[in-house]
Amino acid sequence: MNRLSVVDEIFLRAHRGLGTPIALQGLWRTAEPVHPALLWRVHEELRTGPLGRRVVRSHVPGARPRWQPNAQAHPFTMTDQPIPTATLLDWADRQGADLNPEEGPGWRLSAARLDDGGCVVTLTCSHALADGRALTLAVDHALTGTPLAAPIAEQSDWADARKQWGTVLGGTARALRRGIPRRPERPADRKALSATITRAVPVFVPSPIGPGAAKTDQKTVKRRPDTLTPGAVLQFPAREWNRVAVEHGGTANSLFVHLVATMLWDSGFRADTIAASLPVDTRDEPRVDNDMAMTEIAIARDDDPATIRRKARKAYEHRMTSPGGIPEELLQVIPDRLAFALAKGAGERDILCSNIGTLPDSLLTIGPHPCTGVAARAIHPGLRPDRLPRTRLSAYLARIADSYTLSLVGLDPDTIPSSAALIELATGAMTRIGLTATAW
Repeated sequence: MNRLSVVDEIFLRAHRGLGTPIALQGLWRTAEPVHPALLWRVHEELRTGPLGRRVVRSHVPGARPRWQPNAQAHPFTMTDQPIPTATLLDWADRQGADLNPEEGPGWRLSAARLDDGGCVVTLTCSHALADGRALTLAVDHALTGTPLAAPIAEQSDWADARKQWGTVLGGTARALRRGIPRRPERPADRKALSATITRAVPVFVPSPIGPGAAKTDQKTVKRRPDTLTPGAVLQFPAREWNRVAVEHGGTANSLFVHLVATMLWDSGFRADTIAASLPVDTRDEPRVDNDMAMTEIAIARDDDPATIRRKARKAYEHRMTSPGGIPEELLQVIPDRLAFALAKGAGERDILCSNIGTLPDSLLTIGPHPCTGVAARAIHPGLRPDRLPRTRLSAYLARIADSYTLSLVGLDPDTIPSSAALIELATGAMTRIGLTATAW
C-alpha cells in the first residue's frame, strides 16, 4: 500500500516521541569473517528495494501520509577492530540510532568483526517501515530477487481524504447509535526505580544452558540495573523444541508463550494473571509493510502449553479493535497528540510474544559464508526511564532450518537489570520444562 496504515502511523508517532520508540533488527552470525565488499552489494540491493522509502505528509486534511521512494541510505559500516563476542548485543543495540522514516534514511546495515574470528551483521529499520515478517521479506528480496506484491495504485490526496472522512464519519455515527463507548482503562506510567535490587538468583555458567548444563545455587546478590533494555538470544534445536511442545500438549507457539510468562513470574511479577500480547500476521501477499493485528490472552499461574494453546486459538479469532466500534481510521484524521492520547498503550500488555515464523532459507548464508545463527528482535533506541511501557518482557521467536532462535528484551530494569538476569530467568523456565539452549 502506498498510503500509511493506522499501524504505520502509530509507529511513526512513536518515532517522533509519542509512544515507545521501536526498531526492528535482524542479526546474522558467521564463524568466519565476511568481506565488506559482499555486504556493500547487499546494501545496494536494500537501498533500491522496498525499504528505500520515506514518509511524505499531505496538505489535504484527512488524507493519509504516503510513501515516497528514497535512495538515500546510511552507508554500510564495519568495525575496524574485532569487538568482544560478549558485547555483541550491546553493539547491536547502538545500531538503532539516527533512523528517520520521515526525512530518511529509516534503516541501517552494519557489521562487526568478533574476537572469536567470526562476524555479526545487523539490518535495523524503523518499525514504521516494516514489521518482523516484512523485514525478512525485504532481505530475501535483496539476496535472491524473490518477487514481492505489486504496489496498490495510488489515489490522489483529495480522493483519499474523501474516503477517510467517509469511513470515519459514517462509522462513528453508527457506533454512537449504540451509545458513547467507555474510555479504555490504561495502566499507570511506569518509571525505573534505578535502585539496587536484592533478590535470590541462581548462579550458573551461561552457555550452553538448560537441564544439567551447570550446577545452580541460590544466593542473595545485590544488583543495580546496567541498562534499560537488556537483551539475550538463545538458540534451540528445532527437534528438541517441538518434542517438548508435544510432550506438554502444546505447539511450538504455545510453548514459546508459556516460557515467556514463566520468566515474568520468576522475575517477581506479583499478579496471578499475565496479559500477553500476541501479534498476528495478516498479509495475504508478500508485501513489505506493517501488515499485522494484535490479539491477547490472559495466562494464569497454572496454565501450561496445552491450555495456552487453546486460549491462543480462540484469541486469534478476536483481534484487538478500537473501543465501541469507533473506526480506527479516526486516529489518522485528528492531530497527532490527540491520536496518541486516544491510542496510548494500544497493544501493550504485560508481555509481548511475537512469533515471526519460519524464515526463508536464503537467510542461512551470506554469500559463501554459512550462518551459525540468525535472529530477529526489536530494540528501543532512545527509550527514557520515565516513559517505560506497560510491557515488561518482550520476546521474538523465529525458525530457520533446524533451529529456533528466541530473542528476549527486558523492559523492567528494576527486576531484569541485565542480560545475565534474562539468561538466568530463561534457564529456570527451560529447566522446569526440559529444554536446553545455547546462548549467543
